[in-house]
Amino acid sequence: MERPVYKKNDRLEVAITDMGMDGEGIGKVDGFTVFVKDALIGDIVSVKLMKVKKNYAYGKLQEIIRPAASRVEPLCFCASSCGGCQIQSMAYDAQLLFKEQKVKNDLRRIGEFGEDTLGRVFLPIIGMDEPKRYRNKAQYPIGSDREGNLIAGFYAGRTHSIIPNTDCLLGADCNGKILKCILEFAGRYHIPAYDEETRKGLLRHVLIRQGFSTGEVMICLVINGNTIPNAEELTKSLCTLALPTDHPESCFTEWKITSISVSPNTANTNVIMGHTFRVLYGNSYITDKIGDVSFEISPLSFFQVNPIQTEKLYSKALAYAGLTGEETVWDLYCGIGTISLFLAKKAKKVYGVEIVPQAIENAKRNAEINGIGNAEFMVGKAEEVLPEVYREGNTEKIHPDVIVVDPPRKGCDEQCLQTIVSMKPQRVVYVSCDPATLARDLKYLCANGYDLCHVQPVDMFPHTVHVESVCLLVNQNAKAKQHVNVGIDAEEYYRIKNS
Repeated sequence: MERPVYKKNDRLEVAITDMGMDGEGIGKVDGFTVFVKDALIGDIVSVKLMKVKKNYAYGKLQEIIRPAASRVEPLCFCASSCGGCQIQSMAYDAQLLFKEQKVKNDLRRIGEFGEDTLGRVFLPIIGMDEPKRYRNKAQYPIGSDREGNLIAGFYAGRTHSIIPNTDCLLGADCNGKILKCILEFAGRYHIPAYDEETRKGLLRHVLIRQGFSTGEVMICLVINGNTIPNAEELTKSLCTLALPTDHPESCFTEWKITSISVSPNTANTNVIMGHTFRVLYGNSYITDKIGDVSFEISPLSFFQVNPIQTEKLYSKALAYAGLTGEETVWDLYCGIGTISLFLAKKAKKVYGVEIVPQAIENAKRNAEINGIGNAEFMVGKAEEVLPEVYREGNTEKIHPDVIVVDPPRKGCDEQCLQTIVSMKPQRVVYVSCDPATLARDLKYLCANGYDLCHVQPVDMFPHTVHVESVCLLVNQNAKAKQHVNVGIDAEEYYRIKNS
């Protein structure tokens, strides 16, 4: 029997059986695949086809005929239209299961790891006790509504249309008061929002960062120019705000604004921040902690946005590194030294590599303020620095016992993987923000002398489709005594290896 030919605007009833990498529901009708935004596994939905190809189509959700058991009322009024929270309408325990399966499926499909291996090495995902108000950074675009009033919010998915929302439930609870103050100030002095089409107007974005362990707050206004009118009055207004917090994890009762700055950005670009910033009030940075390590964070610094889960992730990476105080560790893609300094407390020596020069300067400063003298940082691409240092010799000094990698979404460069294999560290700890590239890189390492011992997913971004993982790989030639401190004892390691 021939499959019906579907066309644009056709309406179909679709049972959703899977979800894609962007959180869209996936179902089939007579073998024809339909992708449906805002649909969940288990939903039966009515769909209007919007874009039709030969073997698949994209549909717009018209009606939920029968909701999935995991479907809940979203916490946020704009969850569907905002591009930030793709799966907020899914119960949190179901979100965790979805993310576990996402990592497992990529390990099966791309990494070609079998069920026996996954059964041995895969650990339950580490979720959050309170999966909201977890972001320590927010970037709000500023625009105007149809009446010309200034608004702040978030871009609708795949657009640059701003949805007004000054109180994202993923962000800290002080954001709303800060944004209201800035919008009132701009309205009072007739300061216009930036218009992307005309490239006129002044206010582009507002960046707000918080130190969750210190209560310090940073505000940076991104402007289409060099100065902001009446800046002194703005800083005075902001500094008189009372900013209560309801974070149960916080050790303070109020946020305190300690840094206000502007970052000029006159380029016709989607990049939010300018290349520089100028302080209007207070410090050029705020401080925060991960574990017992302090960090200075500027408007331009990269820093993990969920410090609660970051500490769990890094603690797992530290355990997997199995440090006794005698090891040399290489931390590739080290950023501002967050993992490096965590490891340096337990290692003999840590070398960090990062392509962004400013991040390396931040890493050196963070080592200094923590009194850590056994961490050395180098600027460059990991795939270039590591082979170069290895070729230069003195392998006794720089030869790694442990290599830690925390690459961007594209994963590790193949040359970097080749050098890791040639340097033969006892252990490789791989921190990943993308299951697909993780699976690809683990496949390479396991085909070249390493055994996969642990895969630990961590939910760093509740209500979104993103998931991080930390994995332990052990050199197949390593001796049993080298595995006593990696989170599994020697007998268990060899049972895993030889089974």
